[in-house]
Amino acid sequence: MGAGIAEVCARAGATVVVVESAADAVEVAHGRILKSLDRAVRGGRLSEADSTAAAARVTVTADLAGVVDCELVVEAVPEVEELKLDLFRRLDALLPPETILASNTSSIPLVKMATVTGRADRVVGVHFFNPAPVLPLVEIVASLLTSEETLATVTTFAEEQLGKTTIRSQDRAGFIVNALLIPYILSAIRMMESGFASAADIDAGMVQGCAHPQGPLALADLIGLDTTAAVAQSMYQEFKEPLYAPPPLLLRMVDAGLLGRKTGRGFFPYSR
Repeated sequence: MGAGIAEVCARAGATVVVVESAADAVEVAHGRILKSLDRAVRGGRLSEADSTAAAARVTVTADLAGVVDCELVVEAVPEVEELKLDLFRRLDALLPPETILASNTSSIPLVKMATVTGRADRVVGVHFFNPAPVLPLVEIVASLLTSEETLATVTTFAEEQLGKTTIRSQDRAGFIVNALLIPYILSAIRMMESGFASAADIDAGMVQGCAHPQGPLALADLIGLDTTAAVAQSMYQEFKEPLYAPPPLLLRMVDAGLLGRKTGRGFFPYSR
């Protein structure tokens, strides 16, 4: 998601700094962005000149201090609460007080991230959808402490500079889209787990019978089964609704490292 968000911003004309967690991931991240730009050119969605210009706007580093001059910082680390809280503490200590801190979280309450900083009014959810360069939606999420000025700034940036459609959500686990989507995916996993139908037939039913562009199990593979499980667990913890509880099969697949497209195998196999 981080690479996709960086690409979206660079294509829109913004100067972008991507911070990776380790030096050996820098080239991998940079290569991922360049490959995505190349795919956009081959698909006729981007000119060669615009691709070259976007690539030139992106710097990838392993040094968190690289973002010190940024006006907006978007966090896109894994859905692990303490990991995000630690990062927000470090960013708050590093950045000028006017910088907006945004999170791409799918499930962790924004107010928790806001209250570990000294700029709670400038912490906001800016939730993109995967793949970020393709899908037009961004959820804008306000905590109880987010200012209207911050909301207006990030909404204007998303709509007018990035060309995205925005929707506004309250700070509840799952926000709007995942609160509807995750129970649907979990129902498909339970159906497969029970032996009711195969993964291929479940997905074919939704694609061919309901005109969905992708079946629920292939979608879970795209999202990442670890992320799917983390979002489900966060929603179940908040609402205590059984439909949000991750099925045992999903948890076992995460334990086994079968995380979907990013590992080459989830509910379906993938070439890497």
